[in-house]
Amino acid sequence: VQLQASGGGLVQAGESLTLSCIVSGNILRINTMAWYRQAPGKERELVAGLRSGGRASYTDSVKGRFTISRDNDKNSVYLQMNSLKPEDTAVYFCNVGVQLASGLIENYWGQGTLVTVSS
Repeated sequence: VQLQASGGGLVQAGESLTLSCIVSGNILRINTMAWYRQAPGKERELVAGLRSGGRASYTDSVKGRFTISRDNDKNSVYLQMNSLKPEDTAVYFCNVGVQLASGLIENYWGQGTLVTVSS
C-alpha cells in the first residue's frame, strides 16, 4: 500500500490550499482517513479525521477553516484549507486505516507535504 500526498506549498496568510492523498495497493476497503501535521519543534498532531460513515472531526484550531473529504472511487482523501494562518505552517501527513485483501487491518502514512504560510 502506498500513499502519495501532494498540494503543499508557500502561500500568504488568508490564502487557500488543497492537499490530496491518493491511496494505491491491494486493499479491500479504506476505513479511516486523516490528516496530521507536524510543525518544527512540535509533536505531530491530528488535524482532521474522517470515518467510513462520513463523520468528520477537526482539531479546534482549524474548525471552520479546514474541510476533509474523500473520493471513494479514486481512493483519495483531501484537505481543503482556507484562511490559512502562519501557525498552520507544518509538514502535513495523510494517514489511512485500511482492510487489506488478506483481511488484515493496517495503518499507513504518506510521505508528508510541506505547507508554509507567510504573514
